[in-house]
Amino acid sequence: MKVVYNEAQKRHYPKHFVASGVITQNPEMPERADRLLAGAIEAGLEHELTVEQGLVPISAVHSPAYIEFLMSAHERWTRRQGASAEVIPNVHPVRSRSGYPRSVDGQAGYHMADTACPISAETWEAVRLSASTAAQATTAVLDGAASAYALSRPPGHHAFADMAGGFCYVNNSGVAAQGLRAVHDRVAILDVDLHHGNGTQGMFYDRADVLTVSLHCDPSRFYPFFWGYEDERGEGAGYGYNMNLPLARHSADAAFLEALDSAIARIRAYSPGALVVALGLDAYEGDPFGGLRVSTDGFGRIGEKIAGLRLPTVIVQEGGYLCDDLGRNLTRFLTGFGGKHKI
Repeated sequence: MKVVYNEAQKRHYPKHFVASGVITQNPEMPERADRLLAGAIEAGLEHELTVEQGLVPISAVHSPAYIEFLMSAHERWTRRQGASAEVIPNVHPVRSRSGYPRSVDGQAGYHMADTACPISAETWEAVRLSASTAAQATTAVLDGAASAYALSRPPGHHAFADMAGGFCYVNNSGVAAQGLRAVHDRVAILDVDLHHGNGTQGMFYDRADVLTVSLHCDPSRFYPFFWGYEDERGEGAGYGYNMNLPLARHSADAAFLEALDSAIARIRAYSPGALVVALGLDAYEGDPFGGLRVSTDGFGRIGEKIAGLRLPTVIVQEGGYLCDDLGRNLTRFLTGFGGKHKI
């Protein structure tokens, strides 16, 4: 298996993060990528440098107005006297289909769900390369590889078609799924991140050609709060093609693996031609967010179970934050996955 990654993705280095009303260091730091790349190499993966794929993979799943905003927001923001170094919204309106603002202040509120996705001068390049990473890994699988790992940073699964949030700007798992649709009639996305993949859910909520399944910490007291409940099943043509499996806070390996069995059963019933794994490692018992308690060995079992589907698979990196075992957890997942799926 190849790990696709470009070091330029590290140039995005957000400084702003608000937790419980306090401005603190943003957890989505460039060092994450160093540790994850080391973990992938330790698992025996070959590093392939990401090559810019252009806007087509991004525009396949994101609106033109949103892409234009991401491209231009920082330059427009910093024209104003006294503006902060990063684009950070101070208004979050109830979304409507009318009243699209012309000012960058208003557009920031319209296109950014929270303050956890600041935009700096370097953000758009990193975001574009992160999406290119997912697209390039997808091409490898379409070209015959059994699987590929996209070390996409910044992550993507909280990004809706026209809205950033939760460290995410472009939905890299959505990019991969839409890319796989070029060949496969049905594609499944399995999200095993600590947090619900609300942007991914929203992106495919009314579609039957992409099944979305998410295991995550119960959102009633955990980000993203407003999405991720069991009764969210899709709508219109997509009704029945979304599955959420919220887990009680501090659930450990046994509960996670039991829920994963249910997720895998649903994917088997759907019978997709290919799979996207939105791989969060923040369900780890030692992750700074502390929501779940999956062990390092647990990630190996997760990899083994997913590999048992024996589907062409694009693994897209989502969360997983700085702790001593971040790289080791990725190694364990990938070696577990490789036990039943040639990497």
